[in-house]
Amino acid sequence: MNPLIGTGREGVTVRTVLSVPELERTQLTVLSGEDRLDAAVRWVHIAETEDVASLLEGGEFLLSSGPAFRLSVDRTRAFLLRLEKAGAAAFAVEIVTEGDELDASSLEVLRAASVGLQIPVVALTERVRFVRITQAAHRLLIAEHLEWIERTREVHEVFTELSISGADEAKIVGTTSDLLNTSVVLEDAAHRILSFEVRGMTEDELFDGWPLHSGRAVPVGMKQNRWGRLAAPFADPTDRYAAEVLERAGQAITLVRMATQHQRDLLLDATDRFLGELSTHTQMTDQVAALRSQRYGMSRSVAYAAVALHTADVSDAAGVDLSDYQLEERRIRSELIAVGRSLGLSALTGTWRYGTVVALVGFPTDAVDAPLSELSRTLSVNLNRSITIGVGPPRHGVLAAGRDLETAVETARIAAGMSVRERPFYRFADLRLNGLIAGLADDARMRVFAESELAPLLGTGADASSAPDHAALDFLQTYVLAAGNKTEVATKLGISRPVVYDRTRRLEKRLGVSLEDAESRAALLLALLWWRSQR
Repeated sequence: MNPLIGTGREGVTVRTVLSVPELERTQLTVLSGEDRLDAAVRWVHIAETEDVASLLEGGEFLLSSGPAFRLSVDRTRAFLLRLEKAGAAAFAVEIVTEGDELDASSLEVLRAASVGLQIPVVALTERVRFVRITQAAHRLLIAEHLEWIERTREVHEVFTELSISGADEAKIVGTTSDLLNTSVVLEDAAHRILSFEVRGMTEDELFDGWPLHSGRAVPVGMKQNRWGRLAAPFADPTDRYAAEVLERAGQAITLVRMATQHQRDLLLDATDRFLGELSTHTQMTDQVAALRSQRYGMSRSVAYAAVALHTADVSDAAGVDLSDYQLEERRIRSELIAVGRSLGLSALTGTWRYGTVVALVGFPTDAVDAPLSELSRTLSVNLNRSITIGVGPPRHGVLAAGRDLETAVETARIAAGMSVRERPFYRFADLRLNGLIAGLADDARMRVFAESELAPLLGTGADASSAPDHAALDFLQTYVLAAGNKTEVATKLGISRPVVYDRTRRLEKRLGVSLEDAESRAALLLALLWWRSQR
C-alpha cells in the first residue's frame, strides 16, 4: 500500500511555492496573510495587468513585476481586494528598480495597500527568474496530481476488495478509520449508532454531544433512499483525501447493505414458505422439518413454540401504504430475531396476514414462560407500540410446534380484542370464555342466543329503537363483570350508588330479567362477549 495513505500529507501550498530554489535564495517579505501560507495552490501564473482577477478560478499563485501595482496605495489595494475576492492563493511582486536595487518607496506603497488583507502578499526584494519558479511549481503540482491519482486508485482497490469479499459494515468502518487515522461512526437517519471505530480518544469523548456536525461526513444509501451517514467527526473538513475515503467507504457500505438485503429478502421468502408448509399440516416428517429449520438459520433447541405478534386488525389495512407496511413488518421480524438472540433464543419469522407476524421460536430448556415474558416486554419497548402475543404450547419438535401457528395467530387476535389484557403473552387456554366465543363466532345458534338476550338494547326487538344503545350495553357489561356489586359499578363508572340502582331497575325492565339472578348475568355476559367479538 502507498505509504502516503492515511498520513494526511498536505499538497502544494503557498509555503511550498515560496520554498522552491529560485525563491528560497531570494530576500522576500510577507506583508499580509501569514496565517494563510498553508492554503492550497492549484497553479502558478504571471500577472502583469490589473484585469487578471476576472480570469481567476481560485487557488492561483500570481507572480508580477509590474510597476502598476506599486505606484498608488488605493489603486494597489483595490487590485489586491479583487484578487482576494476571486480566491487567489497569493500574490508575489518584484520591488526592484531597473538597476536591480530595492525600490523602498514602492515597498511602502505595497505595505500600506496590504494592511488587513487575508490574501498573502509577498514582496520580492531581489530580481528573480519567474520561468524557474513556474517550472518548479508546476513540476510539484503535476507530481501532486499523479500522487493523488495513485492514492485514490489504491483507496478504490481497498474498498472494492472489501465489497467483493462480503465484508460487513463494521469491517468497512474499521478500515476507514485505519486509512484516516481518526475515529469513524456509521449512524442511521435517526442518529442511532450502527457501528463505530474509536481512534486516539475514548468512546465517551467520541459520543459526547452526539450527533456532531463537524468534521467530514457522507450520506449512505441509494440517492432516493438515504438511510444513514458515515462520519469522521474529527477529520479536517477541508481534507479532500478524507472526503475521498469516506465517499468510497459509503459506496462500499451501500453495496454491502444492498447485497445483504437481497440475501435477507430471499431468506425471508424462504422462511415464509416453510412456516406456511408447517402450519398446513403437510406430510413433512419431523426429521425433514428439523433439517430445514436449521438450514434457514435456526439452532437445534430443547423446546419449540409457535408465536404470533398481533399489531393491527385486518380491517385497519384500508388506506395503508403497502410499501410502508412491508417495511414495518420487516422491522418487526428483524427486531423479534434480534431480541430473541439476546435472550438466547433462536427464531424463524414469517408473515401471516395484515397486522400479524408469526415465528417459530426455539428455547434452550423446557422453561419457556420466563423468556417469552421478557421477549414480549422488550419487543413492546423496542417497537414503541402495543403488541399482543399469542403462543402455542411448548413442543419438543419443529413440526409439532409449526402446526400450532394457526392457533397462536387466533389466540393473539382474540386476546387483542379483550377489554383487559394483563398478560405478556396468551395461550388459548388463557382466553377462557373469549376463546369459546371465538370458536362459536360463526355458529348460527350462538347468534340467535346472543341477539335474543340483548334484543331490546341492540335495536332488534319489537319495541326497540333502530340503533344499539351503546350506553346501556356498556353499563350492562360493567354490571355483570362486577357480579352485580353496585358499589364496584359506581366506582368504575364514577357515578353515585342511587344512580346505579336507578339504571339497574330500568335495564331490568327493558330486558325483562332480574340482574340479581346469577344465571341471567352469566347469560348476558356470554351474549355481550359474543356481540363485542362481532364488532
